[in-house]
Amino acid sequence: MGSLIITLFLAALDQTVVATAMPTIVGELHGLESLSWLVTAFALTSGIATPLFGKLSDMYGRRTLYLAAIVLFVIGSALCGVAQSMGQLIAFRAFQGIGAGGLMVLTMTIAADLATPRERARFQGLFGGVFGLASIAGPLVGGYLTQHISWRWIFYINLPLGAVALAVAFAVLKLPRRTSPHRVDWLGAALIAGLLTCLTLLASWGGTVHAWTSPVIIGLGAGAVLLAVLFVLAERAAEEPILPLRLFRSASFTLPIVTVVLMATAMLGMATFLPMFLQLARGAGAADSGLLLLPLMGGMIVASTLGGQLVTRLGRYKWLIVGGAVCAGISGLLFATMDLGTGAVASGAYMVLCGLGLGVMGQNLLLAVQTTTPAADRGAATSAVTFARGVGGAVGVSALGGVFAAGLAPGQAALTPAAVQALPEAVRHATQLAFADAITGVFAWTGPIMLAAAVLLAWLPDVRLSHRD
Repeated sequence: MGSLIITLFLAALDQTVVATAMPTIVGELHGLESLSWLVTAFALTSGIATPLFGKLSDMYGRRTLYLAAIVLFVIGSALCGVAQSMGQLIAFRAFQGIGAGGLMVLTMTIAADLATPRERARFQGLFGGVFGLASIAGPLVGGYLTQHISWRWIFYINLPLGAVALAVAFAVLKLPRRTSPHRVDWLGAALIAGLLTCLTLLASWGGTVHAWTSPVIIGLGAGAVLLAVLFVLAERAAEEPILPLRLFRSASFTLPIVTVVLMATAMLGMATFLPMFLQLARGAGAADSGLLLLPLMGGMIVASTLGGQLVTRLGRYKWLIVGGAVCAGISGLLFATMDLGTGAVASGAYMVLCGLGLGVMGQNLLLAVQTTTPAADRGAATSAVTFARGVGGAVGVSALGGVFAAGLAPGQAALTPAAVQALPEAVRHATQLAFADAITGVFAWTGPIMLAAAVLLAWLPDVRLSHRD
């Protein structure tokens, strides 16, 4: 468990460490128009990698793949640190995401292999606390390094952490090796990669780079539909499908998967745009904006850790997850009311409510899937949850980035926090108002998204957890 926690922290840290550094990065590398791709590229490739890692681990065992994922992630981090252009950084973030996808799915699957359903709730709550701790450390470390050293060190810091994680996992993680006589479903992996890419480009370019009625956008939409149909046909014919379609016959699998997509969209949207609101609209520094996010991350740690303990005691999780979705939805609506005059106490209270809601949802949705899935499909089922999180992160954040860009006047999107502060007072105030309106326009979507998730979860079967697997 110690080795799993280290590697999970490694992957989770890199999802948030970039947030407070993004305005500085895009200003130095001259790529604000590609801002959302710093998040999207990482989420896209991690989403593509997770089904493959999960299924391969079901077939051949988890240990070797787990160690390989750590190595890939560390190499990707080193490449990100030496990037000289926005294009290079996005490409290296994509490479880094492959390793991160493997770490996420294999950590959760290995933990599920080692625990009974009720023990899983405690472990998943602990993992949720690790996510929350990484979420706190990420913006703080990212902001401090960006402001006082260089944004490149937000990637270099992964190198010693990765070395420790690799050494610990290699030394103490002992898992049985398994083999399967069947072929790897490479066709299914290729089709799902193409589908997610089409959806991401559609959400990122639609209404911004290209009009919704343009041939490019229509072609991406048609391509996504075609690839989805081909994927279903391929999975039905495959001996070892990368995502067994029979899993979708269960509401205990399908509803959490859909909800994870919605939750990831809202969560990563808020994690991406809250630091931007604090820096571009409120004038906070990179390090200060990381500190101002502490209420959000603190709420996530408390809810995840205590939520896991509560589920272990009660043996049920459904209504706890529904309540979390409602809290997150209300917080999104409250974020949409913020303006330049919103005080730190009010915004902090909104963040606590959001953190409590998201914290109690994330790991318990995974628990719902793992508990109701046969052990032979556990890797594939866990990877489906991680893939759904990647879809929400890649497609959802791209769509929200389009909403943000559409709310700004020409030229404003190229401004960095330092450039905004250097403007004459009257112009600066008007520009900050414009950024505030554009970002709260993004938040206006996150609230209804999470309330829709709460409605869906009301139909989730109320399963009682067993003390035995």
